[in-house]
Amino acid sequence: MKKRALCALVSLALCVTLAGQAAAAESSVSFVVNGITLAADVPNRVEARTTYVSYWPIVSALYPNATAEWVNGQAEVKADGLTLHIKPGAQYVEANGRYLYVPDGVKCEGYSIMVPIRTLCQALGAGVEWDGTQSTIQITSGSGPILSGEQAYQADVVYWLSRIIYAESGNQPLDGKIAVGNVVLNRVASPRFPNSVYEVIFQRNQFTPAANGSINRTPSAESVVAAKLCLDGANTAGSALYFVNPTVAPGSWASRNRPYVATIGAQKELDYIEKHFKKPRPLVSAFYCAKAQQNGHVSPYLPVVMICASCMKCPDRELREKRMEISTRVC
Repeated sequence: MKKRALCALVSLALCVTLAGQAAAAESSVSFVVNGITLAADVPNRVEARTTYVSYWPIVSALYPNATAEWVNGQAEVKADGLTLHIKPGAQYVEANGRYLYVPDGVKCEGYSIMVPIRTLCQALGAGVEWDGTQSTIQITSGSGPILSGEQAYQADVVYWLSRIIYAESGNQPLDGKIAVGNVVLNRVASPRFPNSVYEVIFQRNQFTPAANGSINRTPSAESVVAAKLCLDGANTAGSALYFVNPTVAPGSWASRNRPYVATIGAQKELDYIEKHFKKPRPLVSAFYCAKAQQNGHVSPYLPVVMICASCMKCPDRELREKRMEISTRVC
């Protein structure tokens, strides 16, 4: 009954709007949960190589006693050891206080809420494998749902990471906030920087908010979410170790000495680059060869989306070929 009530309460207008934002193809792939083929309420969809599924058939198959309600504009699922929040349009799924990144957002198909299958299985603590011979996705129960946020996140790490994210990118979209968090965590992992979030943030002459005290401002809720997303693997900055706002520091050391990786955020920053540096506006969805730029063949103000160290090492063949093709044209 609760599941049916949930479906009835989902806004049709919202779902139709979200479903129409990106072209998707229906998939003929079937799902087998613990050896039993599921009868899905809506066809699964494939978008940008990501398989989206209606969450409820899989949840109810793995957790027969689960209930779902519509609370404050989102689905709230409860089962033994599991509390799951799924909000249409959100770029994440919350499971037991953990935040799992959904880059293209949670979607709707008719009255059904659609999420990436791997993200859903991660939340449910289930195994997922592709069986190419049968064109099926095999899902198996694990030892239980995902560990809670209290178990997975260190409070002091969330505390400082969310504060530097808010201080440096509080006015940016979620992807921009994640990028700042990525840079901090990349530094922690790099032998060139200190090995803790606190030490990286307070390293001398690195982050202005640490020097002027703005690091101590209470972060926004989204900044806290961004910090937790980063700690759970969300990445919009690749392996970048630096970021800069060109409207604040157009002649910064990073701008002059480090390859340009990507532009994330406000349109006015793109306008500023074009006007003041007399350089081409960064191209949306264009990939440039990072190695070619490092060799001086590409303007430092053209964007580079650095998926890997060089084109030839990119694990994605289609992306590698696209990057090499474009880098050849601009080099």
